[in-house]
Amino acid sequence: MSIHNHIASTKTVRSATILTPPQKPEHPLTSRSYKATQTVVDINGVAVGGKDIAVMAGPCSIESPDQILRIAHEIKAAGATILRGGAFKPRTSPYDFQGLGEQGLIYLKAASIEIGLPTITEVIDVQDVELIIEYADCIQIGSRNMQNYPLLREVGKIRKPVLLKRGFSATYNEFLLAAEYIMAGGNDQVILCERGIRGISTDLRFTLDLNAVPYLKERTHLPVIVDPSHGTGTASIVPAMSRAAVACGADGLIIEAHYSPTESISDASQTISTATLAQVMKDLAKVASAIGRKVTLPK
Repeated sequence: MSIHNHIASTKTVRSATILTPPQKPEHPLTSRSYKATQTVVDINGVAVGGKDIAVMAGPCSIESPDQILRIAHEIKAAGATILRGGAFKPRTSPYDFQGLGEQGLIYLKAASIEIGLPTITEVIDVQDVELIIEYADCIQIGSRNMQNYPLLREVGKIRKPVLLKRGFSATYNEFLLAAEYIMAGGNDQVILCERGIRGISTDLRFTLDLNAVPYLKERTHLPVIVDPSHGTGTASIVPAMSRAAVACGADGLIIEAHYSPTESISDASQTISTATLAQVMKDLAKVASAIGRKVTLPK
């Protein structure tokens, strides 16, 4: 009998079992099948994902101690609850201002202590994670680094909240998988941020994809916020898109604001004034009330 006939013979093979690896869900940690209730992330006393709409505001770049302190005063007076400011800047051009680095973090921390607002700032390099968590209350992963897997793994090890921005060419599935990297490392304090996508229009820098908000909130328990500044690249329409974001269910906003936007060293065209922010906050309070949410304004 040939080898082929021997193997195929029923006298040799009595039964066969097809072995397949168990199928894991694609999003085992971010999905609502894993956790049906809404996750609320606490940023040093400010809840993101609850009934209250969280508003993060501040300059694109920290430029000086006086600048960040004045902005902190004015955004708090407007009603914002978290101070944002960039110390390490991932700029498109290598010749643009790259941020003050650790000195900027020192200025941010000092303003936070004096004004009493928690802070968020961006990390762009694995080697800077430990440094930044000494100064900031929340770590931001920007659009360009959404699929920087070593960086995602590193922030997965820390025990501070992480704001993850969607890549401007990323699908919703890729966005959620990036969040899975962080959560798989043990950090479940993740906030998702829609910040605009690169579309066919050249009239605006990006197209703010507000479809992302209800779509993601149906599928994940993580908070979802919106960045109308980068999402449009145009200061004049930031107020309208902020209202629209809250209306479609966003848990918060991150907005670039400056007392004099034209003096801003970076992203001046998409930065609103702190005076405009104050009016935006009043408008957001009305929108939030209409959908059963809340924006608490200073008295």
